[in-house]
Amino acid sequence: MALEKRTTTAPVARAFCSTCTQCDRLAQYVAGSREKYPGYRGLPVPAFGVSAPHLLVVGLAPGLHGANATGRPFTGDHAGLLLYQTLHHYGFASGPQSLRADDELRLLDARITNAVRCAPPQNKPLPAEIRACAAFLADDLLAVKEGGVIIALGRVAHESILNTLGLATRAYGFAHGATHTLPHRLTLIDSYHCSRYNTQTRRLTVEMFQTVFAKAREVLQTHQLAVRQGD
Repeated sequence: MALEKRTTTAPVARAFCSTCTQCDRLAQYVAGSREKYPGYRGLPVPAFGVSAPHLLVVGLAPGLHGANATGRPFTGDHAGLLLYQTLHHYGFASGPQSLRADDELRLLDARITNAVRCAPPQNKPLPAEIRACAAFLADDLLAVKEGGVIIALGRVAHESILNTLGLATRAYGFAHGATHTLPHRLTLIDSYHCSRYNTQTRRLTVEMFQTVFAKAREVLQTHQLAVRQGD
């Protein structure tokens, strides 16, 4: 695993738990969604993709009418449209759409997760809830292969990744397209979140988002070439 060495401030990794109710506010909110919207999964949402990827995409939290309903990250609402199209365009997904958790879509050497695994009210998790989920995020980060790339969708994801790795956030400023070198030959690339608000206001355009994934592909190809050459 790429991050077997960690600082004393980093949380210990914990395997995902689909029945976690550690955060009372979130547990009540997602349980309420099951009652209000029959057919919604209304539980913590697991990561999606291969177990040991070279690319890990980290978002904020499941959307109430998206992943909270379907059980797959970025599936069922607007936020996933651009993400899956872009993953497919750069060879990280078998298709351009994620329709439901039981469709035939596969991620290719990639994995998608969230800093928080339960849908939060108003899509705004509390700091304590982010910290409570850090052990699950640590498990995903540990699985990234050496030389891999982590894409942070938004500032909260960016800071959650760094805090989970025990790294000082002040040393890695967030900005769209910013690239950071992390320990164990990992690369962190920042992006604005592909939310409906950001895409409709054009704070994030298709071209801006593609640039992030093009960079990720370039970093991975460079690492793979170095490995073949024995660097």
